[in-house]
Amino acid sequence: MIEEHGRITIEEIVAKFNVSAVTARADLDVLAERGGAMRSHGGAVRLLNPGMDYPLRFKESLHHAEKVRIGHAAVQILRPHQTIILDSGTTTAQLARQIKSARIHPLTVITNALNVAYELAETEGVSLIMVGGILRSASSSFVGPQAERMLQDLHADHLFLAVDGLDPEFGYSTPDILEAQLNTLMIRISNEVTVVADASKFGRRSLSGIGKVECARRIITDDRVDAGIAGVLRGKGVELVIV
Repeated sequence: MIEEHGRITIEEIVAKFNVSAVTARADLDVLAERGGAMRSHGGAVRLLNPGMDYPLRFKESLHHAEKVRIGHAAVQILRPHQTIILDSGTTTAQLARQIKSARIHPLTVITNALNVAYELAETEGVSLIMVGGILRSASSSFVGPQAERMLQDLHADHLFLAVDGLDPEFGYSTPDILEAQLNTLMIRISNEVTVVADASKFGRRSLSGIGKVECARRIITDDRVDAGIAGVLRGKGVELVIV
């Protein structure tokens, strides 16, 4: 069913196979461990191709609990009076939601992501700077020369970068060339970089390189991360925060 339709929900398994929700979840966990599918919020989906640019709504359902934990850990780093950049992505959107309730203000947030801007638009104490440009419908984010020109005149204390691929040798990557160019500029204008990425991104290479792993001070990820890759990253001097 996953191969045919691309995804399946717990409710569909319960109805079709006459099993309990507990059994359905357990079976999907086993299927994911064997590499037959990827667990999502409320079900499972077909394994992703790192080179593909999947819609934001689809990616929101993947590794939801892990992204919430990563967002909670990331918000602990923030301090009042900082200027931060939140890159586009579902993990940075979780950080934006945490900022809403953390009451860290005043805080200036620069973003090119519509979903992040929506989360913070009415947040007390947050000054929001929206970077414009060419809209990428897949990620609901702005990229391109206009976005780069605007960023060139700005400076940030901290960049929180979401990535699609994280390979210890190749570095950080994303499926879109223009997104990668903008991310590289975000790194250049920021004093400090924290990469926020769930463990499924580790060991993957997407189309466009953003930068070497050493360009980030730390990576915040979840406890499914491969111990071997974690050791290599720490050996390169990158702080690894596992939640």
